[in-house]
Amino acid sequence: MGENIKYARLRRDLSSEQVAERAGIYRNTLIKVEKGDEGVAIGYYFRILAVLGLDKDILLVAKDDELGRKLQDAKLVVKERASKK
Repeated sequence: MGENIKYARLRRDLSSEQVAERAGIYRNTLIKVEKGDEGVAIGYYFRILAVLGLDKDILLVAKDDELGRKLQDAKLVVKERASKK
């Protein structure tokens, strides 16, 4: 993901300083994101993606969760009532 963010920044001809300033983060944090550092908080990713105009893409994450829906539906099995005697 970090590499994709870096390429998106470069395609927009933006320096790391420009993106960091617009995102309100330190340049070192942006560099960590672009290197895929796992210790960077997800909020920084959102800020950077917003600067790059890619923040709407985040809404697609887990949008069509087919497996999750099947698992949820499996839990909705209707229990039959006991017959009256």
